[in-house]
Amino acid sequence: MARSLRGRRGATRLRAVALIGIDGSGKTTQAHRLAEALTAAGHPATYHRNAGGRRWLGRLAHRLGRPDAQRLVGRDGLLAVESVLRWLAIALALLSCLVTGRTAVMDRYSACQYASIRAHGGQRWERLARAGYRVFPAPRVTILLTVDPAEAYRRIERRGTDHESMGWLTAAATAYRTLPEYADFLVVDANGPPDEVSRRIRAHLAEWLPDDPPSSVVGPPGGTGPPAGGAGRGDPLPAQARP
Repeated sequence: MARSLRGRRGATRLRAVALIGIDGSGKTTQAHRLAEALTAAGHPATYHRNAGGRRWLGRLAHRLGRPDAQRLVGRDGLLAVESVLRWLAIALALLSCLVTGRTAVMDRYSACQYASIRAHGGQRWERLARAGYRVFPAPRVTILLTVDPAEAYRRIERRGTDHESMGWLTAAATAYRTLPEYADFLVVDANGPPDEVSRRIRAHLAEWLPDDPPSSVVGPPGGTGPPAGGAGRGDPLPAQARP
């Protein structure tokens, strides 16, 4: 039973909203759209991509003749690099929005790192990561986009810029569902078309967005194509996925 924000009339300022989920769930497309929609509605917002560098490391690994980033730097090395780079990205994003007064629309946040660590089986790293990420305030809203790992896999293959295995996507989806923060996430089914997903997100952010989205709001080229669906903390998270 996802908690809708419609009718919640406390603070009118939306300082930060984060979109999280496995690779191929549509985070980047929806975060870009949300930043544009908030700005159009009179709440200046900035998109921030808080990546952990895994894709870059993967490309470097291929150039050096290794199959993936983990084979290049090892599991612990990958988790260490990912944790540090994402921490720095989030810190810069929050500082930027503090200085400018704009809303931070986060494409990934600390929960993505916790899920990545769990999916890799590096539980001891999660304790360290949580200690380091504790300095960051929780976003006013954290939206978990859920998608069937098979659909996420198809989207990733279709965009052709990287590759993820079904095993990893499955482990990541399970990791998000088992995080202690899961009960506080606003869960949105992302298995439908992007426009449908956007409408559902907007419905939950009705305090800051008008009911009718401007037709000019479109996702960035190369976004995670199709799917998106219903919202709700009770919506089942497919037993497959990656952060």
